[in-house]
Amino acid sequence: MFTGIITAQGEVSALVPMGEGQDMRLTVAVPEGWLEGAVLGASIACSGCCLTAVALEPAAFTVEASAETLAKTTLGGWQVGRRINLERPLRMGDELGGHVVSGHVDGLGEVLSATPENGSTRWRFRVPAAIARFIAPKGSVAIDGVSLTVNEVEGHEFGVNIIPHTTEVTGFATLRPGDAVNIEIDMLARYVARLREFNA
Repeated sequence: MFTGIITAQGEVSALVPMGEGQDMRLTVAVPEGWLEGAVLGASIACSGCCLTAVALEPAAFTVEASAETLAKTTLGGWQVGRRINLERPLRMGDELGGHVVSGHVDGLGEVLSATPENGSTRWRFRVPAAIARFIAPKGSVAIDGVSLTVNEVEGHEFGVNIIPHTTEVTGFATLRPGDAVNIEIDMLARYVARLREFNA
């Protein structure tokens, strides 16, 4: 489990196809010391996608992504040099500063716009209908692993505000209209919707 509070940015340093090229092995360079205490098999959220560390170095880790993960997330378009948001898993007793995030990406969203608004930036995104029904005003959503509060929802579109600090420490600094982002809906919304299906 994660909180959606990004603790570092990493850079994809190697991409190696596996098997017949359907799966991928990715190596990510990280700030010195960020992996302290990590062990093989540890979960690491990579721009919102929970992946398992299969190799560790002092300042890098390697993960393997299946064809399903590559097809359903932004990972399929990553190239060497890509900057990504990173978060280590939540430990018992840690501060839950964002919301409960599983690292299981529900689908892709599209950046529509980024507009300065007072001291922050208003971002708008479009998501598929299957995801849009779970997004509610003042609810939580994880975008590329970043925990955010939804401002407004209009059909398949929604908006959030990003403060300068969040822009500086996450990939929002390089996002542009038209870019794809990983979307994880609020876990509570998922289960409430499921319960309503059974009670309908």
